[in-house]
Amino acid sequence: MRAASLAVAIGVVVCSLAAQGYRVGDAVEDFSLRSTSGRSVSLASLGNVRGAIVIFTCNHCPYAKKYEDRIIALHDDYAPEGYPVVAINPNDPAQVPEDSFENMVKRAKEKNYPFEYLFDETQEVARRFGATRTPHVFLLHRGEDGKFRVAYIGAIDDNPDDPKAVEQEYVRNAIEALKSGSKIDPTFTKAIGCTIKWRKK
Repeated sequence: MRAASLAVAIGVVVCSLAAQGYRVGDAVEDFSLRSTSGRSVSLASLGNVRGAIVIFTCNHCPYAKKYEDRIIALHDDYAPEGYPVVAINPNDPAQVPEDSFENMVKRAKEKNYPFEYLFDETQEVARRFGATRTPHVFLLHRGEDGKFRVAYIGAIDDNPDDPKAVEQEYVRNAIEALKSGSKIDPTFTKAIGCTIKWRKK
């Protein structure tokens, strides 16, 4: 009985750790999701990139809307340098119809998104990453072994309300550190935004 109880306890701990998602330094498992561009997109499909700015975001969240132009700017500035934005909508459209795939397509066209906007319909990718809010950034860097690893997790910057009042551009600073081979500081910040709308079981 004691051995069985211990096995159950260990299993619970392992599941609990897995539920927390990726940590800085972890290798990322590839995924394939439907994009508003009409194709399936994976990390492998990005080609010979140096990394990726994976951002869990959506249509309806006020914070996501506030950061929309800044997300576009991140892609415009860093995709040419090998760090494209990959935006992923993890929300359940049954709870928030504005976040349906059809409305994602409309939003991408309205704002002329230069990046891939993917729908995490099963929410498996968001759970694997440990995403909790929109927007929530996971900056990935590709190592010499070809694997994508997490380099930074958290917020885009320190002021969602006023781009002109930003003092710390976390994502930009992290990418610049990767480019120069210097240490990223900080590697983790608290994501500020709307909670992900998980599917009801």
